[in-house]
Amino acid sequence: MTAQIIDGKAFAAKVRGKVAEHVTRLKADHGITPGLAVVLVGEDPASQVYVRSKGKMTVEVGMNSYEHKRPAETSEADLLALIDQLNTDPAVHGILVQLPLPGHLNEDLVINSIDPAKDVDGFHISNVGLLATGQKAMVPCTPLGCLMMLRDHHGSLSGLEAVVIGRSNIVGKPMAQLLLRDSCTVTIAHSRTKNIEEVVKRADIVVAAVGRPEMVTGDWIKPGATVIDVGINRVEGRNGLLGDCHFESCVEVAGAITPVPGGVGPMTIACLLANTLTACSRAHGLAEPDGLTA
Repeated sequence: MTAQIIDGKAFAAKVRGKVAEHVTRLKADHGITPGLAVVLVGEDPASQVYVRSKGKMTVEVGMNSYEHKRPAETSEADLLALIDQLNTDPAVHGILVQLPLPGHLNEDLVINSIDPAKDVDGFHISNVGLLATGQKAMVPCTPLGCLMMLRDHHGSLSGLEAVVIGRSNIVGKPMAQLLLRDSCTVTIAHSRTKNIEEVVKRADIVVAAVGRPEMVTGDWIKPGATVIDVGINRVEGRNGLLGDCHFESCVEVAGAITPVPGGVGPMTIACLLANTLTACSRAHGLAEPDGLTA
């Protein structure tokens, strides 16, 4: 029995379709257009590709896209002044500062200068705290995308045992918080976890977000488990991208699995658009979009 492949591309297209419908209604009923501002400092080629892609998809769903490009030598004061300006601009509902920033800029300081209500990346310390305490927060895009795919596949996640491999602030920790909120029993495993294979083998849901190519093999997986592979690894001498899971062996054991590429990746931008829509709805005291939030 081979696993069902969870098609992230198709699912992300469905999410973007829902966002576009909701944006059309906001314009028609309230004369409001959600706006997303993306700030790019420097010339990092991967970041430039991401920003172009984000801008294109923002416009495709009917939102306003505002791109602010600054040279690599931009001072912290100038960058903070720009964020301050975006914080007070009523046309901007979401602000995203593309990471990584050049070395002379303090990433934590910059992220925490964004208005938490406009922090569509969900990285602001206030949103981290709100998520951890089960309150209304802006949720990081990648974990939100994983959660949407898991809910779509399982329906209710209540009572399922989940293991998150990786403890990063961007994926591992928020993913665990979201699964807890959906009443899973959650374990966070990481590089120091003893007998990690045994820990993972208990799980009905495995979310691999550790950044080590093909670390998780099929013999770690409980038969029939759902495997969400967040890893995006480029390996010298190997073509294309590799996940954190060894796909060929895991697909033979799992009940469902996300491929790399084409799994979690496309969901990240789709959830960024969903978060911008949510932020816009909250800013205007309107009902939040159904099925697009945590």
